[in-house]
Amino acid sequence: MALKIYTKTGDLGKTSLIGGTKVSKANIRIETYGTVDELNSYIGLVRDYCTDENSKLVLKEIQDRLFTIGSSLACDPDKEPMMKMPDLKETDVEYLEVEIDAMNEVLEPMKYFILPGGNLAISHAHVCRCICRRAERFCVNMQEHDLFIDPLVIKYINRLSDYIFVLARFIGHTLKVEEIKWKPRVS
Repeated sequence: MALKIYTKTGDLGKTSLIGGTKVSKANIRIETYGTVDELNSYIGLVRDYCTDENSKLVLKEIQDRLFTIGSSLACDPDKEPMMKMPDLKETDVEYLEVEIDAMNEVLEPMKYFILPGGNLAISHAHVCRCICRRAERFCVNMQEHDLFIDPLVIKYINRLSDYIFVLARFIGHTLKVEEIKWKPRVS
């Protein structure tokens, strides 16, 4: 018999962290890993729109890392040392930096601010970048409220938003879509 997707245990606004600790569904930890999950889903959408095979592979790797981050955030920090949880590593941040540098090699240097748009893949990448920045703000909020969060998670999410921004530009370059320059209105 298949497991049911609904358990009814959250009907009163509570959920369990990995380790069994019950918390409110409005808890900052839940907000944070929920936003990381949203980011992961949106990266899947960007991956579906991508035509560059290397970018698709990188995005798949990023999705895997975001599952690692999500499982870390969903875990009761007092019980995590007793569990075997996947780890984020400094090499994961370095991987993003290498990919950013490789894309920047073929891109024109930025000389102006750009507006999101011009193609569905580009637009979705920019939405993804915004979700990533929101996830980063939640992570920093946890840190500022003295809730345990691995500093490497914040570093990775920060670098990931940089990667996604450069990816949006790279997608445009690959598809030969001209960037939309922001022309501020001056009265």
